[in-house]
Amino acid sequence: MAKPAQGAKYRGSIRDFPDFDPNQDAEALYTAMKGFGSDKEAILELITSRSNRQRQEICQSYKSLYGKDLIADLNELDMLDIREIFRTKYAKSLYSMIKNDTSGEYKKALLKLCGGDDDAAGQFFPEAAQVAYQMWELSAVARVELKGTVCPANDFNPDADAKALRKAMKGLGTDEDAIIDIITHRSNAQRQQIRQTFKSHFGRDLMADLKSELSGDLQRLILGLMMPPAHYDAKQLKKAMEGAGTDEKALIEILATRTNAEIQAINEAYKEDYHKSLEDALSSDTSGHFKRILISLATGNREEGGEDQDKAREDAKEIADTSSGDKTSLETRFMTILCTRSYPHLRRVFQEFIKMTNYDVEHTIKKEMSGDVKDAFVAIVQSVKNKPLFFADKLYKSMKGAGTDEKTLTRIMVSRSEIDLFNIRREFIEKYDKSLHQAIEGDTSGDFMKALLAICGGED
Repeated sequence: MAKPAQGAKYRGSIRDFPDFDPNQDAEALYTAMKGFGSDKEAILELITSRSNRQRQEICQSYKSLYGKDLIADLNELDMLDIREIFRTKYAKSLYSMIKNDTSGEYKKALLKLCGGDDDAAGQFFPEAAQVAYQMWELSAVARVELKGTVCPANDFNPDADAKALRKAMKGLGTDEDAIIDIITHRSNAQRQQIRQTFKSHFGRDLMADLKSELSGDLQRLILGLMMPPAHYDAKQLKKAMEGAGTDEKALIEILATRTNAEIQAINEAYKEDYHKSLEDALSSDTSGHFKRILISLATGNREEGGEDQDKAREDAKEIADTSSGDKTSLETRFMTILCTRSYPHLRRVFQEFIKMTNYDVEHTIKKEMSGDVKDAFVAIVQSVKNKPLFFADKLYKSMKGAGTDEKTLTRIMVSRSEIDLFNIRREFIEKYDKSLHQAIEGDTSGDFMKALLAICGGED
């Protein structure tokens, strides 16, 4: 496939590409996006050299061949890189090309995917840097009230709940509906009261009875809801380090998003439940810079003050210098700042970083780093920017494509249910144009789905 020369001029009103084969183009796009990294120039060539009609045929062929949404897969790419490559080649923004040469819902989806017009006048070049700066400014001044979907039940009666649960599990068969209705509509503190009352009334362990009567995904969800939050997180960390492989994504998700108080409670719970410190467990199961990042986060010792403008400039300068080529030194500098500074201060650091480099810090991390270290730093940055959106993305990916990642889905629904799941719902529908409720309905089934929808708390 011929590629335009560096600095070539893009010409609008693209005509039909000769010898067009939508299946061949769909396969080429799939090949360009799969595996480690992606061939962004090949992707750009396919997007820019086909007519609007042909692009829509490629989308249909892609869906038919792979059972996946091409636009959703493109959304996983680093769009800033693609925009930069396009502008360098054609001296024109990708946004302008999409606006002039596509139409309908396809145009709307691509413009949203593109994210910004690099031809627009602004304080920074490219325009993406201005947008990134404004996003951090919004993050710094926003005062969002975090709200869960599970609240303490009014007229709470632990005696009645304990008796109803015993009835649901006594004799032949199990009344899953009754169990789901009670457990998902009580706060965690109320569930702990029910556990104590159940033991007092019946001399039985409610957790053991639930484990015996339920199975599969529903069992894991209900037992997770019944555990105190710190003990639940401790168990998820333990499970992530068990067996032959390590679930690095789970370790990052928990340690990069919890507050100091939550981390300290997790440390206590881990020691109590497993007779070993969390730090020792992480040291045994991880290595290198990734281990150092996790241990730093696991101390729960992040600064909690406000921003310091002068210090923010110094910190930004410290992580903006990538000229030395010393990857280890760069990772150490990033770790020192990202793992210890307060959220308000980091927001100011990241704004100063854009002023110095014209890049969002997330873009630089993805460009300069790799593997688990990259994933950990990106998670911290995204959590600082918009924690509910971070979790909305995780939930979307857990239900995207063939198969469901029930572990991630369950972990987030349980752990965020009383903190910010309502905010996560809002971010989910805003970004993906469908509600979390709809996503759960479309991707799960049976009693597991019923319980998840009850925790979700409603249709948006």
